[in-house]
Amino acid sequence: MPSLVESPGVVSLLRHAAEERRSKRGGGGVFRMFKLLPMLTSGCKMVALLGSRPGKAMLADKAIAVTLFGYRRGKISLAIQEDPRSPPFFLIELPMHTSFLHKEIDSGLVKLALESETRTHRKKLVEEYVWAVYCNGRKSGYSIRRKDVTDEERHVMQLLRGVSMGAGVLPCLSEKDTADGELTYMRGRFERVVGSKDSESFYMINPDGSGEAELSIFMVRLK
Repeated sequence: MPSLVESPGVVSLLRHAAEERRSKRGGGGVFRMFKLLPMLTSGCKMVALLGSRPGKAMLADKAIAVTLFGYRRGKISLAIQEDPRSPPFFLIELPMHTSFLHKEIDSGLVKLALESETRTHRKKLVEEYVWAVYCNGRKSGYSIRRKDVTDEERHVMQLLRGVSMGAGVLPCLSEKDTADGELTYMRGRFERVVGSKDSESFYMINPDGSGEAELSIFMVRLK
């Protein structure tokens, strides 16, 4: 099986991303902003903090909502939505612990790559099930895309219906869940770039529109 750096699809995506953003480096600081936000206990408080009008999501234009969430001592999940009020069109539990991803975020830029080895092209890319997952060039393992949303995932999506950007702590669905620590989340607005039927990428949009994307997600299907 080709590694991340050997995969022509991923290499092409990374090269295109570098060329597109080479002249845009600078401020931004979305991760720094997330670290400064108070540790909240509900999505409603986050909406109030960021000045959203009641009952209306804050996602502008055609930006995609991307959420990373999970218990501190558990695995991290990735959800991608057209907007905060729509169901995820891509949902997967990543083969890495939440604490590991937090450390990667503390170190600076984070690039997640998901690689599908499916040889047929009858499905849309985001409909593929089995994915090899890489974080900053290192293979983390394999994951299977969720076909159905669990009660807990539905709980998180419901709490964050009015949130387009933020980070903090959410109330657990039940008392037994607290054994894995706090339920943390980070959500951002992302630009979606479709390279072809076999490649897509998502780039976090910084609040001021400048700087290199601090979190990027690349999806590629091997040909």
